[in-house]
Amino acid sequence: MIPAEVPNLVAGEDRPAADGRWLEKTRPADGASLCRITRSGRADASAAVDAACDAQPDWGSRTHVERGDVVRAIAELLRERSDEASEIVAAETGKPLALARGETGAAIEMGFFVAGEGRRSYGRTTTASMPHRTVLTLRRPVGVAALLISFNTPLPNVAWKAFPSILCGNASVLKPSEHAPLSAWWMGRLCLEAGLPPGVLNVVHGLGPEAGLPLVEDPRVDLVSFTGSAGTGRVVAEAAGRRLAKTCLEMGGKNALVVCDDADLGRAVEWILVSAFSNAGQRCAAASRVVAFDGIYEELRTRLLARIDALDHPGPVISEASMERILTAVGRARDEGAVVLRGGERVGTVGWHVAPTLVEGASADAPLSCEELFGPVAALYRVGGLDEALALVNASPYGLTAAIHTASVHRAMRFAEQVEAGVVVVNAGTHGSEPHMGFGGVKQSGTGWKEAGVEALDVYSEARYVNLVVDPALA
Repeated sequence: MIPAEVPNLVAGEDRPAADGRWLEKTRPADGASLCRITRSGRADASAAVDAACDAQPDWGSRTHVERGDVVRAIAELLRERSDEASEIVAAETGKPLALARGETGAAIEMGFFVAGEGRRSYGRTTTASMPHRTVLTLRRPVGVAALLISFNTPLPNVAWKAFPSILCGNASVLKPSEHAPLSAWWMGRLCLEAGLPPGVLNVVHGLGPEAGLPLVEDPRVDLVSFTGSAGTGRVVAEAAGRRLAKTCLEMGGKNALVVCDDADLGRAVEWILVSAFSNAGQRCAAASRVVAFDGIYEELRTRLLARIDALDHPGPVISEASMERILTAVGRARDEGAVVLRGGERVGTVGWHVAPTLVEGASADAPLSCEELFGPVAALYRVGGLDEALALVNASPYGLTAAIHTASVHRAMRFAEQVEAGVVVVNAGTHGSEPHMGFGGVKQSGTGWKEAGVEALDVYSEARYVNLVVDPALA
């Protein structure tokens, strides 16, 4: 099931890199070699854009309903082959098979949701100031899209971008992370099998500067949609901005979960654990900051530590470099005066495993409080009340998600109105978006566009305004 070599998919055909280079992909669980992947360069990216340009006019001329039917066929085939897909995800990411199955289910649901939008497409009509004039909108494809995705939830990351891009009539070049190439490789072939024409979805593997950046810089690429770190997002935005390309950036988070003095502490603890440590903390919406009111701080900390001690290991982070970066950041926080209550160390000597980590006493402006670690690390903060909690939460350069646990609807709504985040959750975790919910952040977490939900149609299509003027005398 896992190939020895993973080629690009261009115009429906397997293609190695033009210069014959390869990268080794290792298993995060044990560090062993999993396969080799194509190390693409500028020529390979250009060839994939060639294929997308050739395929897009015919695909874009089909109706939304027809394109939606193809998306539905892909989702149905993915559901039939979900076990195979989940095993691939587990192998390349190291996450438990149960978690991989959940992510496969999320990708399937995204496909079915997007397919249903093929029956709607959400235009509008309105009136005008002059008589006998009606204004209406049509949705048209953007053209050729570059889809650059992260490794953390490989199949949903493909589904969130590829399905709406396909529905809206674009042809795309998908560049997955070099750390999770297999899911994209497998999905590209599944799409062809389900009836997607060759060239509508192409897949190019390799390193970001060598394979991804050429896609961003290519003048034939009309839309760049990126999910990843804020640092890489800046590079993407600068390169795309120089040629004024439409650009959607979904970047990181330093998400806070606030626990008030009237909260259900048992419920709050369970949501902290799953938000901070599931998927080894590798979620853009992970709860990496826990903000507790003074009156319940000690009890919450005691309960958290007891539950962390009883946790099953959350699985490995994606690479050795990621593990070393996380441990270095925790060590620096310790050197600056923070207390590592639990974790902060490697688990075992095989694979890239980091112990669930809880840190106390980091200042609000410390690197640990401001920089996304993308690992199983949470910092604990004490505040006197809601005003202080809001100030601390909003001090972050990020603004993706935020959660509050409280029994007061008044307190919850004030938090929702004043917190600087694109997604707010009351009495649950900081993650868990669904296909029909728009998702995206503010500040360094995003550029204003929302993915998933009907809002994704605004990313992957353009509204054309049609002014229809009639002459009643000719009726």
